[in-house]
This record gives sequence, C-alpha cells and structure tokens, in this order.
Amino acid sequence: MSELIFANYGYCHCCEQAVRFTAADSWFRDHYVCSECGSIPRERALSWAIDKFFPDWRQATIHESSPIPRGASEKLKQHCGNYITSQYFPGVESGVEFQGWRCEDLENLSFADNSIDLHISQDVMEHILSPKQVFLEIARTLRPGGMHIFTVPLVNKSRVSEICAERGENGVIKHLLEPEYHGNPVSEQGALVTRRWGYDICEHIFKSSGLFTQIIHLDALEWGIRAEFIEVLITMKPLSITDNVMSDTGLKEQSKTKLKNCSK
Repeated sequence: MSELIFANYGYCHCCEQAVRFTAADSWFRDHYVCSECGSIPRERALSWAIDKFFPDWRQATIHESSPIPRGASEKLKQHCGNYITSQYFPGVESGVEFQGWRCEDLENLSFADNSIDLHISQDVMEHILSPKQVFLEIARTLRPGGMHIFTVPLVNKSRVSEICAERGENGVIKHLLEPEYHGNPVSEQGALVTRRWGYDICEHIFKSSGLFTQIIHLDALEWGIRAEFIEVLITMKPLSITDNVMSDTGLKEQSKTKLKNCSK
C-alpha cells in the first residue's frame, strides 16, 4: 500500500455517511478517496450540488451519460427509480441497446422534447466534437425547470477555451493540438480531448442554447471536497422564456447562500 500523504475524517455526500478520506498522491483530483465508496472530490462535489440545487432528484427522470460505477452515479442508481444511463458508441444509433448499454449520441439524443428532468455528465464535455449541438440537444430534451448538472475540467480558467480537435471533411478527425486521451469505460483507446475549456464555457452554452449556466466551486475538507478542477456547472432551463433572467438570478443568490459557510 502506498504511503498516505494526507487523511481526514468527514462526511461523504456520495455514500451519505461519516468516513475517512485519504490521499496517497498529491494529485487530489484522482487520488483523494472516500474509504467507504471510493469516490473522488469532483464526484462528491457533484453529489452535493445535485442534493442542494435539485433536491427532488429521487422522483425525477434522470439521464446520465457515461456513468461511473461509484460515487454520485452509484447513489443515483440506488435511489432514483427512473435513472437512465447511456454510453456513446460511434456508428450506433441513439436509443439502441449495444453491448449491454443504451447508446446515446449527445449530438443527437433519442429523447423526446421536454422529457428529462435532470441531465448528468461527469467529465464528458471536454470530449465533444460539436459542443453547440450538444448544448442544443440538452436544452431541447430538458423539461421546463430542468437542469444539466455536470463536471468538466476548466483547465484554461480565465483564458479562452481552446479547440484541440474537430470534425473535418468526411467526418475525419482533424487534430489541432497534440492528441490527448482520457479513460473511457467502453473503449481501450480512450476518449479524445477535443476542448480545453475555460470559464467562458458559460458564454458558449448561452450562445448555443439560450440557457444560463452557473459555476459552483467548493472547497470543504469536512466533505472531502478539495482538489484541482472540481467545479460543478449547472445549466437551468426556465419554466418560461420570461423566467430566464429570474432563474439565473435565483440560482446565483441561492449559490451565494449555500456556499457562504463552506468555502475556505
């Protein structure tokens, strides 16, 4: 067993119990784990955000793209009666079962308009070739009052987001930067990084879909939430067009209230 470099006791929002958090590596994003459920900081931050900003999730219709077999995904699976999971398989039509999974291409979802209460994605949006189309599809399929709650590494922070790869002629991938791949549960090759997002992702989402997005940053050791690039983003679909500004302002004020005593 690797020597621990950090440990503390606290409460895990994924497995909802008192636990010990430990880290055997200084890269907390992947190595600061819960002793009970094995979750890592961004998963715990996501679970916290779902509980706080969409508290009725247990009765909701939830779709998660590329779920993880632990942490927030496991919690949703255990406690939500209408939790739909999917993976993406190139060349397979959305809505079709393939290799034991429902295939969903986020650029062309099979869900009906206004049919999903909550879309969840964990570190997926940096692997999308056409973000505009994905944000449009998420907006189309969300019910009024619904949300997309997700994590994505905002590695560029205040710098402009970069395109790393794009779809060229005849669908051939054109690499604009040195190819980088992250782990993919359904592909040994991994998932190609197509975007290095910055905080301007909120502007991209608004220009694509007309929906407002808030960025939530938590730093709370007592919840095992401390690491690099663990922001949670929340995109809201208003109940009506006239509610759009009010919804954005309401979440902003709610965020201030919720985070006032937990940011360090």
